[in-house]
Amino acid sequence: MTPSGPDTGREDTGIGPRWRVLCDDGAGAVDGLALDEALLAPYGREANGVDGVDAAHPTDGSHQPVTATVRLYTYAPHCALVGHYQSLESELDLAACAAAGVGVGRRPTGGGAIIMGPDQLGVAIATRAPAGASPRTLLARYGGGLADGLAGLGIDARFAGKNDLVVGGRKIAGLGLYLDPHGALLFHASLLCDLDVALMLSVLSIPGAKLAGHGVSRVQERITTVSEQLGRHVSAADVRGRVADALLAAAGAEGLASVPTAAEQHRAATLTEQRYGAPAWLSGRPQPPGARASAMLATPGGLLRVYVGVQRDALSAVLFAGDLSVMAPALLGLETRLRWCRADPDRIAEIVNADGAAAELGVAPQALAETISAAAARALARAGGASPMRPAGSCYFPEPAATSGSPAERDRRVRAPLSERSAA
Repeated sequence: MTPSGPDTGREDTGIGPRWRVLCDDGAGAVDGLALDEALLAPYGREANGVDGVDAAHPTDGSHQPVTATVRLYTYAPHCALVGHYQSLESELDLAACAAAGVGVGRRPTGGGAIIMGPDQLGVAIATRAPAGASPRTLLARYGGGLADGLAGLGIDARFAGKNDLVVGGRKIAGLGLYLDPHGALLFHASLLCDLDVALMLSVLSIPGAKLAGHGVSRVQERITTVSEQLGRHVSAADVRGRVADALLAAAGAEGLASVPTAAEQHRAATLTEQRYGAPAWLSGRPQPPGARASAMLATPGGLLRVYVGVQRDALSAVLFAGDLSVMAPALLGLETRLRWCRADPDRIAEIVNADGAAAELGVAPQALAETISAAAARALARAGGASPMRPAGSCYFPEPAATSGSPAERDRRVRAPLSERSAA
C-alpha cells in the first residue's frame, strides 16, 4: 500500500493520510465481532459526520481526513470463529467447545474456522470500499501491510492461495473481507503469534480433504507461528505495536490513538443482541430438511461443502457452504434449480451442465455434479427405505412413470403427492 491520489498518479485506494488506531484485549467471541462491524458506520456512502470520525469531521479537530480505523486486539481465551459461509456444526465440535469453555462466533468475513486467544492477534481495518478493486486485490493490498510488519521481525511472509499469508509454504495468518450494503469495507486478519495446536484440533473439525489439498498429513506441518519462526514465545501484545506501525507506513498514514466512541459502543451492543449473539446468525443458513448428508470439493477459492437433503427420491434442498472468501452468486441460483429434482446423477449433471456455477467456482461441471450426487447418495442411504445410488444413475424407487417424459415433467412427478404419482 502506498500514498495515492490525484497528485501522486497512483490508484486511489480509499485510504487517507490519517487512521484511527484502537488496541484492546480480552474480546468475547460475539462482542468482539460486533465492535468490528460497528466501526464501519462512518465509512459508508451515506455517512455524514457519523461519530465525528469521517472525512468532514476528524477526531483531532484538524482539516485532514480520518478515512480508516484499524483495531488490533486479542480475544479472551479462547474463542472459535467460523467464516461467514461455513456450517457451524460441521466446522466446530460444539460439545468440545462447551467442555473447554471456548466461545463460539460467526464472522461477517469469509474464510475458514479459526481459534483466537491471547496468542493470536486480530486485525480489523474499517474504511470506504475502493471502487473497482477485486476481493483478491484488496486482500493482497491490506495483507501487504501485515507482511511488512512480519518482515520487520525478520520473517518473510508472502500472500498466497486464496486468503493466506505464508512463510515457506506454511500459513502464519488468515485474511478475510466483508463489504457492507453501504459501501464500507472490513478487512480481517488473524496472525498466529503462537498456537495451542492440541486445543485447536480438539474444537475444530479439520476435514481430511483440506489437509490433503495442502499436501501434508498433519496440521502442524501446514501452520507456523511467529514464536516458531523467532525461536521464542511471542504473544500478540509483543507484536501489536510493530504491526500497527507497518500498516500505517504501508498506507502512508499517520496514526491517531483512539478508543471506540459512545455511538460505536452502542451500535456494537445492538449488533451483539440482534445479530452476532442471535441463534439464527450463529447457526447460519438452515440445514436441508429430511435425511441429509454432505460431500466436499476442493476449489481454487476454498473447500466447498455441499449439503443435500432428500425426501423419498428427490432433493428436498441443496445448500452450498465452505471456507470461501466470496460465495459465487450462481451457487445460490443453482440451489434453487436443484430443489425437488430427482436424486439421479444424470438429472443432477443435466442441471449443473446448463448452469454457470461450476465456471464461477473454477471447477469442471462434472466435478461439481459428482459431488452433489455423492452427497445425495449418502443422504438416501440414511433415509428409511432408500437404497444408495447406482453409478449409472438408476432410480431408487422403480416407478416407470417417473422416468419417462422430459426432465421438467419428471421433476414435476417427483414433487407430486404419492397418490398422483401412482396414477401418472
